[in-house]
Amino acid sequence: MQTVVIVIHLLIVLTLIGVVLLQRSEGGLGLGGGGGGGGGGGGVGGFMTGRGQANALTRATAVLATAFFATSLILGIMAHRGAAPKSIFDGAPAAPASAPAGQAPGGSEPLQLGTPPASAPAPAAPAAPQVPQSR
Repeated sequence: MQTVVIVIHLLIVLTLIGVVLLQRSEGGLGLGGGGGGGGGGGGVGGFMTGRGQANALTRATAVLATAFFATSLILGIMAHRGAAPKSIFDGAPAAPASAPAGQAPGGSEPLQLGTPPASAPAPAAPAAPQVPQSR
């Protein structure tokens, strides 16, 4: 379900970017702005006059922006529901499985009682704390 909403969200985003880029700029430096020779539209009987095109693009932008916010909220809610609070005890490691008698838990060598394994170094004796002496 979440994948479907993400795909719809991405389609809305791409369409919204396209509609915003098609709109006429309000400044005088853009391609369709200002009073001179730009893209003000053709005759009155044309398919999309300048004003009609602006209204359609404005409405499309508003609809797409609303859909964008709705899908963003839906995705946020879906992500929040998937991340339920967890207890630290839920992820506690299970007790290791008991090894057969005479065998080490992690290896195939037999256990020898009283002697440390050859690969592990012997633990060092703790050193006495060093206290600064005044002279």
